[in-house]
Amino acid sequence: MAEDVTAQVASRLLDKTLGLKKGESVTIETWNNGLKFALEVVKQARKIGAIPLLVLEDEETYLKGLAEAPKDSIGLMGKHEYGLVAGSDAYVFIPGPPLGAFYKGISRDQYASAVKYNPSWYKAAEKAKLRGARLAFGYAGRDYARLLGKSEKEIVGAQLDAAMADFAKISQSGRALAARLQDGKDVVVRGESSRLTFRIKGDVEVEDGMVDKDDVKVGLNVAYIPPGYVLKDAAKGSATGKATVTRSPSTGGMVEDAVLEFEKGKLKRWSSAKSLDALNRAVGKGGLPLQYFSVGLNPRMKYGYGLDRFVKGAVCLYGFGFTAVCRKATVSVGGRKVVDEGKLLL
Repeated sequence: MAEDVTAQVASRLLDKTLGLKKGESVTIETWNNGLKFALEVVKQARKIGAIPLLVLEDEETYLKGLAEAPKDSIGLMGKHEYGLVAGSDAYVFIPGPPLGAFYKGISRDQYASAVKYNPSWYKAAEKAKLRGARLAFGYAGRDYARLLGKSEKEIVGAQLDAAMADFAKISQSGRALAARLQDGKDVVVRGESSRLTFRIKGDVEVEDGMVDKDDVKVGLNVAYIPPGYVLKDAAKGSATGKATVTRSPSTGGMVEDAVLEFEKGKLKRWSSAKSLDALNRAVGKGGLPLQYFSVGLNPRMKYGYGLDRFVKGAVCLYGFGFTAVCRKATVSVGGRKVVDEGKLLL
């Protein structure tokens, strides 16, 4: 990764995302692939006068431990980790490829066990009123890069570039959209010869890359970098109709195209002209519900670099086996259009 971009992203991460101040404690946790960036975060923290602590998770050692450790000890947080969270004002996490869903070196059961600490970590972070950031480029290992048809360097570069987007403008667009997503409203997602409808209900999440007092207060205290989406729950049992899905990575392989059909909120039928095997592996037996949907906000993020859901105007559907990306969808909320053929109108 280029030195100037690394320094710029690290600096604005501490400033705009975490609001790190002189005298505050910041923990930087990284895997081997993120060490160069993590060291830059340490340098930038010291410039501020903050007190950084660097923690390294070695990939080779981790995988060996995953294979040899007692199963009931995998994915647990120790009291020293809880203490680290409680004692930090801010936290920067750069995950490793084995923690992503597209790593081929471990089984699905091992993966599920390895990440089962997540709820505990987030609960501890919320209790501690921690301000956190997760750098998504850490997931971009060899296997995911191969699936996307890109090099790891290209993926990291694109994500760091997207991290330089104007967070304030993303926040403005996100909050304007969130104001439209009121409980009980009907959402209509139109695609090529398809129409999916559902009601929305529940919390709305605006990921704008900045952790402020309001975010900490409601428990949304860990930001994704790069940022850029609004997410809202779909009311249980409300989804009906068809959705046209464009190129979407899944644990079953790359889904090049798909049509998904929902009845009474659940995925009932599906088809694909180019990648039916991958789609079948992704959705399994079907029958899972549409849980929520999102609209992307980041004007610098591009499709095909591991964060399609962050692309400005991207519409994504979740809950039934993979993240279904709808690149050129038109979305109306309560009869008012908010996305027009992949272009965000707010």
